[in-house]
Amino acid sequence: MSLTEIVAQNLFAAREEKKLTQAELARKARVSVSYISMLERGERTPPLETLEILAKALGMRPLDLLEKRAARRARR
Repeated sequence: MSLTEIVAQNLFAAREEKKLTQAELARKARVSVSYISMLERGERTPPLETLEILAKALGMRPLDLLEKRAARRARR
């Protein structure tokens, strides 16, 4: 699994755990909704600065978005 795929899955899972919509996360991180969508689909890889902003908006460490998790919930 690529780092882009790991970030995509972790971003999606973290957003769902926080019960945030893509629009709410985008507003908190000051990025576009379409950018959040592309990140979650693994179509874009965020620069480190953006990764840090996203993690802060989600109340987590940036490293949490980069680490592969053992168990995952199925995407809807």
